[in-house]
Amino acid sequence: MNKKPEWTPANAGKEYATSVVKGKESQHDGMPGSRQNKIRKAAARRKLSIDDYVQGVLNHDRTILAQTITLIESNSEKHFEKGQEVLRQLLPYTGKSLRIGITGVPGAGKSSFIEALGCQLMSENYNLAVLAVDPSSSLSKGSVLGDKTRMEMLSRHQNCFIRPSPSGGKLGGVTRKTRETTLICEAAGFDVIFIETVGVGQNEITVRSMVDFFLLLKIAGAGDELQGIKKGVIELADAILINKADGDNLKRAEIARRDFANALHYLKSPTNGWTPEVLTCSAVTGDGIYSGWEMIKRFESIVRGSGFFEQRRNQQNLRWVHDLVSERLLNEFYANPRIKALLPQLEKDVINGKIPPTQAAWQLLHGLE
Repeated sequence: MNKKPEWTPANAGKEYATSVVKGKESQHDGMPGSRQNKIRKAAARRKLSIDDYVQGVLNHDRTILAQTITLIESNSEKHFEKGQEVLRQLLPYTGKSLRIGITGVPGAGKSSFIEALGCQLMSENYNLAVLAVDPSSSLSKGSVLGDKTRMEMLSRHQNCFIRPSPSGGKLGGVTRKTRETTLICEAAGFDVIFIETVGVGQNEITVRSMVDFFLLLKIAGAGDELQGIKKGVIELADAILINKADGDNLKRAEIARRDFANALHYLKSPTNGWTPEVLTCSAVTGDGIYSGWEMIKRFESIVRGSGFFEQRRNQQNLRWVHDLVSERLLNEFYANPRIKALLPQLEKDVINGKIPPTQAAWQLLHGLE
């Protein structure tokens, strides 16, 4: 039976030739009335218990894995205790993966490199998790770029799990809950975890404190070759890869490789027993991608054999404790009623030039006494 669409004017005549034919009601997957869709909605409405989260992660259930990460990332107080208990029960199943941090300036091709290397790992039956940290929108606080949409081929593989997360404005190129998310992915059975940072510059070093291997991607011809002699993110890198070494850029990439290799001679290695290497690669052609992976495996063998691998992880866990304490104390400080009462007037006095910032800080710190 034909009928006029809803947007047709009430007094419209035959000049509106468009009509709508009522479709056949179906129960196939995806339709509002389908059995499968009802099951999905029922599952989405069901409140998961701690055991549901734990068993879902251990059973490699992708849906529950994503929900568990969402629970951990939540800033709600009511989710905190539940998330911590889930994490505590998953802890015995963690620690077996190789954690690789990947950073570089915007445009260095981090996502393209991860997809190229990730597809190579898929061919070798690795289980890969990619934690892609995106810059946050100042308005919505959500991800600006959406890295998952830029790894189309990799995201199709069953053995790969990609989780984009907004940085939430946190400095250092990672999110507040990247460490927890890494442990959850380890418990889910992923034996290689990539942490792709925001990519904002030389101070992107927080990821160093949560990975085993820290990889810095560079590109030739961008005018930053001389930055190799500067300390910062470079002195913390276990290796530097000059990406986009293809076509007309191949010669410049080789020159950049030599320049960075020379610069590294003046810097102390961040990892005992390992000398940082500089290689070239192309995420487009695939040249040098597997050589980079072989280098990472060689690094793992050397560092595990020396005992520094476990030593670094222990140090990272201790730093995590102190970071959490500092964050908690800072939040409680600004939540204190006395500080809330003092802060507005002190801020006005600083803005109006009545008192220096140092005095305002001193008065705030003594406001708890």
